[in-house]
Amino acid sequence: MTLSLRSVVTTLRRHYGKPARPVSRDPFHLVLWEQVGYLVPDAQRRRAFSALRTTVGLQPTAVVAAPPSKLETIARLGGSIAVRVRASRLRESAELVLGRWDGDLRTALRLPTPQARRALAQFPMIGEPGADKILVIAGKARLLPLDSNGLRVLGRLGLTREAKDYRTTYRRAQETVAAALPKDRDWLVSAYGLLRVHGQELCRRTAPVCRLCPFRVPCPSSTD
Repeated sequence: MTLSLRSVVTTLRRHYGKPARPVSRDPFHLVLWEQVGYLVPDAQRRRAFSALRTTVGLQPTAVVAAPPSKLETIARLGGSIAVRVRASRLRESAELVLGRWDGDLRTALRLPTPQARRALAQFPMIGEPGADKILVIAGKARLLPLDSNGLRVLGRLGLTREAKDYRTTYRRAQETVAAALPKDRDWLVSAYGLLRVHGQELCRRTAPVCRLCPFRVPCPSSTD
């Protein structure tokens, strides 16, 4: 049995159901979403993001005006690692939007995709994969955003080949699947979420649960 990206996404949707919708299509909101939590479940990240929305606000001016102690309290809701650093990154990102993008990061999305990607990747904790995700969620790019979990799933299923470093592996995966991608933004966002959750739940980096995997038989990496 030969696997394709479309068949993989269809199988994952049957197995997991619809993934959660993004919290926003606004690029600055999505930057804050990434920064407000670190190495925590999405439910915990969502609580921290909701606290940021209700007690501070999601506008760059509101984040800049917030007391550092309040930003640290919110960052702590999103995990105990590097709380002060993440709080400062929220402020730094807001200052960057105010200083470079006149308070509206959506302006960056009007640039050609390569330039928009570079602009978004400059924000702390975003990088190229995070920038691609924001571009897709905002409906500004036709590509498949991949976090480390989704990239691992594609590699184990034989849909891409691992390279010597993460960046090269990521770019190779993008090139490999590009021709198979539909123009449907919702499909791309859903594919990202499904590949990610599969990498988190079953196709884990260590101790993958192959016996429960819907690809157990055709998967070339299965241990069962």
